[in-house]
Amino acid sequence: MSDLARRPGDAAPPDSMIPAIHRVRRKRQETPDTWTLDLEPVDGDGQRTYAPGQFNMLYAFGVGEAPISISGDPTGTPGLLAHTVRAVGAVTRALCGLRRGDLLGVRGPFGNAWPIDQAAGHDVLLVAGGVGLAPLRSAFCRILGERSRFGRVSLLYGARSPRGLVFADDLRRWRARFDVEVEITVDHAVGPWRGHVGVVTQLLDYAPIEPEDCVALLCGPEVMMRYVGRELSRRGLPAERTYVSLERNMRCGVGLCGHCQLGGELICRDGPVYSLSRIEPLLRIREL
Repeated sequence: MSDLARRPGDAAPPDSMIPAIHRVRRKRQETPDTWTLDLEPVDGDGQRTYAPGQFNMLYAFGVGEAPISISGDPTGTPGLLAHTVRAVGAVTRALCGLRRGDLLGVRGPFGNAWPIDQAAGHDVLLVAGGVGLAPLRSAFCRILGERSRFGRVSLLYGARSPRGLVFADDLRRWRARFDVEVEITVDHAVGPWRGHVGVVTQLLDYAPIEPEDCVALLCGPEVMMRYVGRELSRRGLPAERTYVSLERNMRCGVGLCGHCQLGGELICRDGPVYSLSRIEPLLRIREL
């Protein structure tokens, strides 16, 4: 059950390797260390299509490049790319330091995609942790744009604190809809927070699962995905219909450098989206 943008092991499209110059059209801060950059190609011919779940290699001139998930709305402005970047290293700090009008390089898209087309006609459960909502945002936006194709749609989202929640405007808008369920929790409540407090697995009780008719998409810290996947399996959801997105140690985007190897998998080439049935045995091995 998969509508992956390309099959695991396939070579990336040739034009994905050619950097295209993009300009920062808009920048907005999500959390104290995370920003979303809306990018537009300097050359109109540089527009590239993508599937929800894929990533691009973003190049900060003079510093280097890093793999960043595409977090934009695929039903939005054509040619506009959105990437949500957390400043955790030299490259990502440089990317987060860009201003409106600044230039950067974009290679991609790379990787496979969330199985959205195959989820049509089924209930869809999306579970995200922290900045893990970024790779799921494109999928959720597409599902909302084609809402009639899906059954019950639920988004469960958790962060360490209210300050760690990304896409605050989107969350308010999504929660105001009557055709989706959105539940949010934080590990530690501070300030005026009046919502759920606790780990994201506790929210599963707010999204009753029909195991025979549900597809789950998970993205966040690996420990979160392991526990959520385990709980979904306990509730009867087959691992073949639970999907996770992994982004550990990706560097080159095409499986050449080997930094993202997980057992026999090269995540940037064979993933980053995997069915839990395929990847869970590897996630259980601490040494990996």
